Amino acid sequence: MGTEERDDEEIEAEHRASRLAAVRAYEPDARLDEELRLRLTGPDTEGGALRFQWGDALLNPVENAISVAAGTPVQLELTGISAGSTVVHARPVASVVLSEPPAMDAPATSATSTGMQMLTRLLAALEAEQDVREWSRLFDAVDTLARALGKYELDLGVTWYGADGDMRRAQLTERGRRYVERLRETLPRDQEITISGRITELRESGWVKVKTGTARIGPECELIPRPEQTPDALRAALAVVAAGRLEEMQATKDDAFAKAVEWQSLSPVQSWVLLWARDIEIARRPDLSSRLERAQSTLESKDPIAAQEALRELTVVLDEALKAVQG
Repeated sequence: MGTEERDDEEIEAEHRASRLAAVRAYEPDARLDEELRLRLTGPDTEGGALRFQWGDALLNPVENAISVAAGTPVQLELTGISAGSTVVHARPVASVVLSEPPAMDAPATSATSTGMQMLTRLLAALEAEQDVREWSRLFDAVDTLARALGKYELDLGVTWYGADGDMRRAQLTERGRRYVERLRETLPRDQEITISGRITELRESGWVKVKTGTARIGPECELIPRPEQTPDALRAALAVVAAGRLEEMQATKDDAFAKAVEWQSLSPVQSWVLLWARDIEIARRPDLSSRLERAQSTLESKDPIAAQEALRELTVVLDEALKAVQG
């Protein structure tokens, strides 16, 4: 296929893949530098210039959306702007190790790459006006980005060049933004969990202890209301459901706030709040906590099929809890 049938991004992706293949002939573990390209188009971009006011309004939402998709803070830095165009070049500051255990024998994947895979799939679904419930935990972050683009009447094209030579791209145009707006009007529904038993202890804070079953020594479940997503509320809830993790929470909080100051971005704090809200959601719900414990206990199984199944169940539990706290 000749180059006249492909656009610049496809040609660039092919060149990168060729370079990687040539290098791997001598270094099998070689990887390429990751790169993110953002292309802005709209009525005010025809002159090939970017306005300063678009920077803070758009770049932070992009970074935050990738961080939420990755499930961990991701920091991006600008590396350049294509002359005479509205294409911005960026890259991850550093690779971040994923908090979730990778599948056996899977290649190392950066957090940014993981986030971009999920984000581009969501953007494609929005443009096609498809069911996006699979990515509901990303909706708030993408909604913020869509609002920013709409404010300046801009369309966004994103292209991700991965370390293994892969390319992913998607766009968020007026059609996608309007679909986001319609989805925004959909009211969230609370999830109901039914636990049968008798209440043995009840506090003014809403904390409840329920004894399940009919036996005198039947198991007890401690139930607390879902906390607000603030550091103090999350700490108070954690003190009830998993007091042994308070030191871990404080350490990660200090790290998140330090990065927020260093990066001049709220993304680290937002990710910290979201991840701890997720863990507390699991701990306060007997259905999720029991599934998590079973999955974790099987992860080290000598049976590879059982271990893989446990890993999938662990991912499902984490995603279900995350969706619950995101409404």
